Amino acid sequence: MGRLPVKKPATASAKTPATALDRGVLPTLLGYMLRRAQSAVFVDFAATFQAAGAALTPGEFGLLILVARNTGLSQMALARALGIDRSTLVPILDRLQARSLLVRRRSPTDGRTHALELTSAGTKALARFAVLVRVHEKRIASRLSTAETQMLIDLLEKVRAGARSI
Repeated sequence: MGRLPVKKPATASAKTPATALDRGVLPTLLGYMLRRAQSAVFVDFAATFQAAGAALTPGEFGLLILVARNTGLSQMALARALGIDRSTLVPILDRLQARSLLVRRRSPTDGRTHALELTSAGTKALARFAVLVRVHEKRIASRLSTAETQMLIDLLEKVRAGARSI
């Protein structure tokens, strides 16, 4: 495995702004830049929702979309679709159910599983959330053309498909 180039560390004073830091090899690392972009996007998402007096995370929005589009989806299928384990999913579902956004019912086809669906309040809230997400998406993509936005989405999907866990 090749070694990453290491540059001699710059001496930074306590007054050096973060943008002036010598980041060495970090800006050339895809994972590092993805994480920085994700952090910025999540901060903007939270600010958008906070300004509208709403509280939701990007993960919760994705979950609500999947449940809305796949009524009766099982918790296991939802966990797989989100790429998380069931123990991580359950507290999220508990929070959304406590907010009356979704319900868990016994599956009509398998009594051992729960079928998920949005409540009428959840459907109404999701419509409002979707408007906020569109505003947020427009802002974060404002420096990209429509073609560049689609290209970035396609490239990120290639990165996702190429990443694998050990």
